[in-house]
Amino acid sequence: MGLRFIFMLTRNDRTVEEASEQLKTALSLGVRHIGFKDIGLPMDRLKVLNQAIKSDGATSYLEVVSLDQQREIVSAKAAVEIGVDVLLGGTRVDDVLPILAGTDIQYCPFPGRITGHPSVLEGSIEEIVESAKALASREGVHGLDLLAYRSKEHVPALIKAVCAAVSKPVYVAGSIDTPERIAALKDAGAAGFTVGTAALDGKYPADDKDVARQLGAIIRDVAALNRHLSPLHKKNLANSFGQLKETWSPKIAGQINDMQIKLAKFAGEFAWRFHRSSDELFLVHKGRLLMKFRDRDEIIEQGEFIVVPRGVEHCPAALDDICEVVLLEPGTALDAGTAQDG
Repeated sequence: MGLRFIFMLTRNDRTVEEASEQLKTALSLGVRHIGFKDIGLPMDRLKVLNQAIKSDGATSYLEVVSLDQQREIVSAKAAVEIGVDVLLGGTRVDDVLPILAGTDIQYCPFPGRITGHPSVLEGSIEEIVESAKALASREGVHGLDLLAYRSKEHVPALIKAVCAAVSKPVYVAGSIDTPERIAALKDAGAAGFTVGTAALDGKYPADDKDVARQLGAIIRDVAALNRHLSPLHKKNLANSFGQLKETWSPKIAGQINDMQIKLAKFAGEFAWRFHRSSDELFLVHKGRLLMKFRDRDEIIEQGEFIVVPRGVEHCPAALDDICEVVLLEPGTALDAGTAQDG
C-alpha cells in the first residue's frame, strides 16, 4: 500500500465552517481519504459531510480531540451515529472498544500522553513506543494515530521507532506542511498522514495559497513518493516514422506490460510466415497493406488494423510505395516460422 494522504477539514483541531465547500474541492481533485473533527460543527452537519464523502467513494475519518473520559465516550458514540469508516485519536481504548463492537469502524487511537487543545504529544520516544505496542496488541485496534509533529522529540526517529515496534499501520498527524516532512515520514515507515490547517491556510509550498493548489501540490508530492507519476510522454507517429530509414526492420517505440509497440515501414512483399504462440496486430498509419492468407487476401487501409492469430500463415505486402505500420506483439514473440516449417 502506498503512503495515504488524509485531508482533514479542520483548522486548529476544529472542523471548519466552510467544510462543505472545501470537501467539494477535495473530491474534485480525487482526494480519497477525508476527515473531520468532532468539534466545530453540529452533529447534523457532520452527518451530511460524512454522507457526501462516502457517496463519492472516498473513505471518511473522524478524529477525536476530547480531553476527558465522558467526552471521549460521547465522541465514539458520535462516530457510530455518523457512520464514519475510521475513528482516529482518543486514548481511552477500554471505553471506546465496547462502543465500536459490532460496527465496521476501524479504530486508530493516539499512543503516548496527549494534553491540551490543540493536542500535544508528551513523553520520551521510549515511553511513546511502549504505549504504541500496548495499544497495537489490542483486538479491535486497527492502527495508530501518532501526533509525531506535536512532540518535542526528534520526529523522524520517533516515527521510525513506533513503526518498527508495531505491525499495524501508523498514521502521522500534526503540522505536516512541507514535502520534506512527508518524505521523512514515508522513509520512517508510516502508512499515511493527515493535513488540515497547513492546506487550508496556504502554508504548503505550492503555486498559490488557495486550497485547490495546496491539495494539488500535496497529491503530486505523495504520488511521486508512491511512484505513481508517469515518466512517459506522448509520441508523434509521423515524427517517429520519419526517423525510420530501413524497411521490414521494426523498431520498438513503447511497451505495455509484456506487449511491445513497434513501428515498421513495409515496401514490396515479405515472406510467408507464422507465429507459433502469439497473436500479432497490424495497424496501418499510412499507405495500404495487403495481408495474404492461405484462403483469402485482405486489404488494410490507412486507419484500419487486422489481428493475425497465432499459428496462421500470412504474407504482408505494401500496396503503395511505402506502408507505415504499427505492430503490437509480445516482447517474447521470437518464435516466427516460415511456410516451410509447417
